[in-house]
Order: sequence, then structure tokens, then C-alpha cells
Amino acid sequence: MTINCKGKLIDLSSPKVMGILNITPDSFYDGGQHKDKKSILNHTENMLCEGATFIDIGAYSSRPNADHVSEAEELKRILPIVELLTTTFPEIFISIDTFRSEVAKQAIETGAALINDISAGKLDDNMLKTVADLHVPYIMMHMRGTPQTMQQQTDYKDLLKDIIVYFSERLAAAKQLGIVDIVVDPGFGFAKTLKQNFELLNKLELLHILDKPLLVGISRKSMIYKTLNNTAKDALNGTSVLNTIALQKSASILRVHDVKEAMETIKLVESLNI
Repeated sequence: MTINCKGKLIDLSSPKVMGILNITPDSFYDGGQHKDKKSILNHTENMLCEGATFIDIGAYSSRPNADHVSEAEELKRILPIVELLTTTFPEIFISIDTFRSEVAKQAIETGAALINDISAGKLDDNMLKTVADLHVPYIMMHMRGTPQTMQQQTDYKDLLKDIIVYFSERLAAAKQLGIVDIVVDPGFGFAKTLKQNFELLNKLELLHILDKPLLVGISRKSMIYKTLNNTAKDALNGTSVLNTIALQKSASILRVHDVKEAMETIKLVESLNI
């Protein structure tokens, strides 16, 4: 499987790493750490040197009960960073973590390469058409409600079946508009209980029925640190363990805070197949 980023085909048959660059003050793990140009450039350079194929930039925290951020504020936060990074690192592939079509449009026009939408177009009726018009890869995630309400919407008849039905509908809508390059993210931690997150990981291979690359984002999330009774700061080892399981179930992209460790995980898992 491949996706086309700025005219370059990215082969996802070998798993890739997406490094997280949070520029929000309230992200659950690294909120507020990257507030100035120097720290943003240093962190990005480190992730690229460690092997990240994509850098995912978010200006609206999607953690449970996150504060609402206006579209104007999101644009104000994100566009200068896209411009800074594309100027400094001309070959960079920036993923824009947004559910707003106008933010997606302006970020792509500024130099970003793909869109990462936690709502799969459900929070902005113009998102799918905008992505189609932009001709960029689209990551669609499974979520119910909004970041403010999602943890009250965890009642599923059959978790995996419901997720597959959700994606089947969203993929059909995207295909109808001509969106070609699509990656599916099952949304660990979004409208799912701790038990449901582990059920999802345990049955992750069932999502291959969708015939799309899978992105897994479990880095330092509460499913790890609540299970281990520690904190997000102490959840790197747990992240590597669960990323290993995801890779064995054919995840194509790992979205992580710690690129070096994710790359090592990929190398070790791939060595099993030699």
C-alpha cells in the first residue's frame, strides 16, 4: 500500500512512524513544552533524524474534556509553525491534526502534506469535499461525539463490528468524492473505555477487511498508564509493548511521542519476518 505525499509515493508495506508535535498548552503528555521556535525546530529535527516519516501537528487538544479552541485561534497557532517547518525542512511531510476544513485547507496551502481528522468528517460537513479538492492523503479516525463528550458515548453492541460499519460508511462517502489515499485510525482512547481499548487492540486484525492502511496511536495514553498504575511520563515501556502488538497485527503507521523507540520496535518486529 502506498500514499502520495506531494508527488512522492510513501510505501506503507514497511511500517512508518509519525512523530507528534503538540503546540497546544493542554495536551495530556507534552502540552506547553514546545512554545517557541527554537524548541519546535529542535524537537522536529530530532524526530526527523530519529526516523520519522511524518510530523503530526495539532493545535487543538483532543484529550478527553479538552478546552474548546476557536477556528481563528487554531489557525493562529498552526499556520506559522507549518511555514517555519517547511521553510527549515523542505522535504518534510507534515500531517495536520484538525477536524476543521478551513484549517486543513490553509495548512495544506502553506505546505502541509496530509490531513489527520479525528472525526472522519463528522464534525465539519465540508471536510471530505475539501480533502478531495486538495488531492491529499486523509487519515480518518473513529470517534463518537466530540473531545468534550466522547467519554459518555462508550455503549457499543459489538465494538469491532460497530467500528467497521462506521468506517465502511465514511469510506464510501470519501470514495464518492474521489478521495484516493486514505488511512484508517481506530481511535484508541476516543469514546472507548479502558477494557474496550484492549479489546480493540486484541482484535485489530479484523480491521483489515477495510483494505486500508492502519494508523495506531496509543503513545503514552491512559490505557497504558492506568493499567500500570503510573503516569504518562512513565508509559514509554508500555507504549513500546503495545506498539509491538500493533505491528504484529500489521499496523502501517505508529503515531508516537518517542520516535527512536518506535523505530527500534519496527526494526525488531520486521526482523522476525526475515
